Amino acid sequence: MFGQGLLKGLAITWKELFTRKVTVQYPEERLPLPARFHGRFELDVDKCIACGLCASACPNKVIQMERAKVGKRQYLTKYVMRIEYCMFCGFCVEACNKDALRFTHIINMNQYFRDKVRLVLVDRPAPEVIPEEEPAEAPEGRAAKPKAGAAGKGKAPEGEG
Repeated sequence: MFGQGLLKGLAITWKELFTRKVTVQYPEERLPLPARFHGRFELDVDKCIACGLCASACPNKVIQMERAKVGKRQYLTKYVMRIEYCMFCGFCVEACNKDALRFTHIINMNQYFRDKVRLVLVDRPAPEVIPEEEPAEAPEGRAAKPKAGAAGKGKAPEGEG
């Protein structure tokens, strides 16, 4: 009875002695991360419409956002995530209908002090007036394209052949 257990244990030890090692020396070597890895958050401020869907989708109420109304648009002024309470479930990323919030492949989010753990993605004042987007001027030698819905839809502007 004792001899069989000892032989089985030694057989496992000898087998593992000659198998390939799987240890990764982390700072020098890194394992490839899967495409759906939940790392640090990234916010594309230009896409964000400050709707608040991400904040309401979060089960732990991690996201704190402030917005100001300028004209007819909502303008995001502050976006803070309390990462120490985040479960990285991804509900906030899925709830964003403009794909402004997403995960990155950054895995080093460690901090020494607790007050530095919060992730401030946006902190800016609201503008007085949002400048209207001016149409881009056509390069020299080319005529500007007609806007969709204009009269003569699908026709080339006069003067072009």
